[in-house]
Amino acid sequence: MATIDQQFVEYIVKTLVNNPDKVVVEREIDERGVLLSLSVDPEDVGRVIGKRGATAQSIRTLLRVLGTKNGARYNLKVVNTDDVEGGEPRVAKPAAETRAEAEAVGELADQELEGEAPMDGGAAENELAEKTRAELADLDDLDI
Repeated sequence: MATIDQQFVEYIVKTLVNNPDKVVVEREIDERGVLLSLSVDPEDVGRVIGKRGATAQSIRTLLRVLGTKNGARYNLKVVNTDDVEGGEPRVAKPAAETRAEAEAVGELADQELEGEAPMDGGAAENELAEKTRAELADLDDLDI
């Protein structure tokens, strides 16, 4: 039987996704509080997380309100259920980890381009790269 917090998250998420029958909310209690692990169809993960993590953050805020009412601390983890080796679900990477990977790729690309003549639109590409780096820095503040 699902608890009120599981039913709450399930209700919200089912209204957002295209495949509501594949929404599963698992509940785990530890010393830090209640952890709700949300699994959805891989096609719907983007809808649940939202642009720049806004939807997931909103669900977490609503859970915080529910936690205040019930005297509990809640956390939500969105689990990626894409087919992976061993059938183990993957958890979305923290923004800081993703940013570090993106910066490493950018540095490699910069090293490869050293000594080459700039391509057409080189200034535009640099501007796009700077804008992308700024957006990645903004994502670092999100708790996904």
